[in-house]
Amino acid sequence: MWINATCFLDFHIPVATPFLFMLRPRSGWQQWVGREEYVLNPSVPAVEFTDPFGNLCQRLMAPPGRFSVHTSVDVECAVASDATPGAPFIEVQQLPDETLPFLLPSRYCESDRFSQIAASIVAGRFPGYDQCAAIVDYIRQTTCYTPGAGQDIVSACEVHERTEGVCRDMAHFGIACCRALSIPARMVVGYLENLEPMDLHAWFEAYVGGRWYTFDPTRDDLQGGRVAIAYGRDAADVAIYTQFGDPVELLAMNVSVDRIETSY
Repeated sequence: MWINATCFLDFHIPVATPFLFMLRPRSGWQQWVGREEYVLNPSVPAVEFTDPFGNLCQRLMAPPGRFSVHTSVDVECAVASDATPGAPFIEVQQLPDETLPFLLPSRYCESDRFSQIAASIVAGRFPGYDQCAAIVDYIRQTTCYTPGAGQDIVSACEVHERTEGVCRDMAHFGIACCRALSIPARMVVGYLENLEPMDLHAWFEAYVGGRWYTFDPTRDDLQGGRVAIAYGRDAADVAIYTQFGDPVELLAMNVSVDRIETSY
């Protein structure tokens, strides 16, 4: 199926401010970008580069006053993320090199502190996909999903203590548990069809059975088209925008995700 996803960001900029944006999804084996629009108002020069995780990043200097970014993208993706119960655990020595950074503790995913917790959660489960599914079930049962309630980024340990969090926080918890079991896991930020309230969304992927699989502790199932914008070790790697210097004011942020008919 095809979906159209849009994101609009409107800022008040007190002084000329350097920005780093991460708003362009890439085509890959799970999604294909058919059309894209990226509008800066006022128009300013921007330079794009690819970060170490393969994300498309845009650098620019925003002028003082009102400044907005509007993106629109048509993407072909599946109607639901696939699941493969029983997909096996891959021994560390057999993992592809590019998955190894996602085994290590990171700023918001202190996997070295989750060994006992993770082992107790997955006790009796077949190593691999079934362990990841058990972790997701545990997070759903013990952590209250509170969309829109968290401005500050919190770590997996803090989420475990608070027993509530936004999608980003719950993904941190899942990632830390997977890595504690030597399962590579990474944060994903992107669009999800039928999300309520509509916003950018965060989930995680785990590498089992020779590929990455989607896991989302905020949802009862994996229905709905997903468009990944950015991948990283945790939220520090996948911020959709980062400004440097004096604080700026985000006046508005609007996101939409809709199915469309195309002739591509």
